[in-house]
Amino acid sequence: MGKKFILNADDFGIKKGYNKAVLEGYNNGFLMSASICANGEAFSAAVNDILPECPGIGLGVHLNIIEGKSLTKCRFLTNKNGQFNKGYLYFILNSHKKAVLEEIEQEFRAQIEKVNSYTAIDHLDSHVHTHAIPEIFNITCKLAKEYKIPFVRTQKELPYMVPSLKKHLNLSYPLNVIKILILNTFTQINKKTLADYDLKTNDYLLGVGYTGMMDAKTIEYGLKNIDKDAIVEALIHPCASAVKNSHSEEFSLTLDKNLEYIIKQSGYEITNYKNLSL
Repeated sequence: MGKKFILNADDFGIKKGYNKAVLEGYNNGFLMSASICANGEAFSAAVNDILPECPGIGLGVHLNIIEGKSLTKCRFLTNKNGQFNKGYLYFILNSHKKAVLEEIEQEFRAQIEKVNSYTAIDHLDSHVHTHAIPEIFNITCKLAKEYKIPFVRTQKELPYMVPSLKKHLNLSYPLNVIKILILNTFTQINKKTLADYDLKTNDYLLGVGYTGMMDAKTIEYGLKNIDKDAIVEALIHPCASAVKNSHSEEFSLTLDKNLEYIIKQSGYEITNYKNLSL
């Protein structure tokens, strides 16, 4: 198999600025994969204006039951206006309830079908990793198999340290470490579900431990920590370069030619799930 590296832009289709960033990363950098939110306010612009300009990009569905308006009627997941209003803890605590799981499957199905009506889908992931919760992961795999989507994201992240005090002396980092522990535990359970459905996944994920702090160094040191052939996905959030915030700094790494060189010199082929499915 060799070493494969996938840089994936989550949140495609949520805002027009995110769409423009994906286009910029694809045309001027080494971004080859994105995950689109079917309920995003800029979904139509993403599929009609951006995707035709990115013929080689791999596309996943960023399953979303956290924010925005639902595509289906979900009385357990939304407020009276149809806006999602539940958090991650709610889904963990209620993931055993049949009525909740039925609404999640209904909504996931609608989101997949909406994207599938425009373009081929090569992977599934989710907003805020909700699909990682084992009962919800089972639904995700069921739908992936039904719609012939070959890859589903898992979240195994090996612990590593970037030499930067700023990245560790803050409130976000210890919370991110807790997220890694939870998601790594879920991944152990979910690997069996993948095998049951005969689906594929990435071996490792980069982007949880340094959520909100991703840059070229977090990618470089994360890859150094993996010493075998593997599919490694790094998730980032798109933001137009003209906007100055943590997401625009994060997304600028897609244009970093030095980082691209380091990734290739480390033996990785930069690719996407679409190419791995061929």
